[in-house]
Amino acid sequence: MVTPGQIPDWLARLYPFTPQSFVTAQGARLSYLDEGPRSDEAVLMLHGNPTWSFYYRQLVQELSPTVRCIAPDHIGMGLSEKPGDYHYTLATRIADIEGLVASLGLKRVHLVVHDWGGAIGFGFAARHPELIGRLVILNTAAFASERIPARIAGCKIPLIGPLLVRGFNGFAWPATWMAMHRRRLTPEEKRGYLFPYESWGARVAVSAFVRDIPLSPAHPSWTTLKAVEAGLVQFKDRSTLIVWGGRDFCFNATFLARWQELFPAARCERIADAGHYVLEDAATEVLPLICGHLLK
Repeated sequence: MVTPGQIPDWLARLYPFTPQSFVTAQGARLSYLDEGPRSDEAVLMLHGNPTWSFYYRQLVQELSPTVRCIAPDHIGMGLSEKPGDYHYTLATRIADIEGLVASLGLKRVHLVVHDWGGAIGFGFAARHPELIGRLVILNTAAFASERIPARIAGCKIPLIGPLLVRGFNGFAWPATWMAMHRRRLTPEEKRGYLFPYESWGARVAVSAFVRDIPLSPAHPSWTTLKAVEAGLVQFKDRSTLIVWGGRDFCFNATFLARWQELFPAARCERIADAGHYVLEDAATEVLPLICGHLLK
């Protein structure tokens, strides 16, 4: 795990925060941002794979003068510890966030979720619906699906998948250009996304996240994901903003339509030329939308 003192100057210019740490129930040290006024109300920002809290850096800077912002790095991701023997499953991810929120004494949580953060965040929400306030949904899913892009399916193949993902960085590195469409990441932005994943050992959770994608009832995480899906009905009347990158190769229009079916009262903003990293790709549009929704 990288400590604040080990964050290089070039990264600190983009990520000007002092990460905090929390020890999960399984004994791993989780890094998280806790920025803004001390309060029992906070915006909880949950990333997916292969990003980390770096994805939310601009949103934290925009919101934290007004509201407390919590942005964890899931175990094995970002600046968190990367144990080789952690139970890297959806159920554990949800429990980790549950433990973090309890440790912070939060009584009101506004969720911002992206990619795997959707299933994790709504899994937490289903267990604690009384805590949940406003919702922001960014190119994600929290429901079962049997479809998967071939380029991701290839990373799930036993032996071949880990070799690609961990040996050749064949997931985090391609994401730095495949998840963008409107613009290219700058060299330092790209370097920031890849910083935590510099070796085979550091990519353990990137590979584990891919293997944990449940595509059938035979998968160990299928039951957990179906429970998350069943819990979504509790939040259909919450104040919800959906911001969707229309050029996402993975979370396509089918996923967006499912969210609109689940949350028909949600405000939906589809940004036609933005990719999967919609918050990064279209920041000038997306940041004001999210801030306006959460601060109104």
